[in-house]
Amino acid sequence: MRVGKTKLARALADHFRGRAVLDVACDPHLEAFYQGRPCAEFRAQVRFLYQRFELLRTARIRRSQLPVVSDFLFEKDKIYACLNLDDEELEVYDIYYRHFKEQLPDPDLTVYLRATSEVLHERLAADPSGPESKVSAAYLDGTVRAFDHFFGRYQSADVLVVDTGKTDIVNRPEDLNGLLREISRPVAGTQFFLPLGS
Repeated sequence: MRVGKTKLARALADHFRGRAVLDVACDPHLEAFYQGRPCAEFRAQVRFLYQRFELLRTARIRRSQLPVVSDFLFEKDKIYACLNLDDEELEVYDIYYRHFKEQLPDPDLTVYLRATSEVLHERLAADPSGPESKVSAAYLDGTVRAFDHFFGRYQSADVLVVDTGKTDIVNRPEDLNGLLREISRPVAGTQFFLPLGS
């Protein structure tokens, strides 16, 4: 949340003359999830899973030779599922997740826009009208830990890690341009991006 995923995806698609695939903006069950209504987590999670799969599947069919840039990683859905669902719900969710995942190719490169929970707290507080402003501090802390754990073991693609607490690709064009230049170079394994002056 609030790390610049969509801005970066659009900039990369423009930079590489490709196509941007943007995550689902909203879900009818999301507000119920934020309000803690029973079963809302499962409904929202399964709907997001299907919608994200369809976005990537359709992009794969249409892409021809154009690069496809997504502002989400399909696996991120599973991270949230593990945070939000109980064991029985997760067992059902996982059947669909595995079925969809095996139909999608691995990305060539993944950019992990990392932020500490403190940075995210500040950004969410700056826009108290957004639905994400209702996210608890404990949930946000757990999300950051889950993403760090996931990317500490991720091997499906090369990874460029960007500390969004030290670089601001949303508000500083020089940081965004520096990141675009870095992504244009070969990335092998896991590498870290630090803009000049950081």
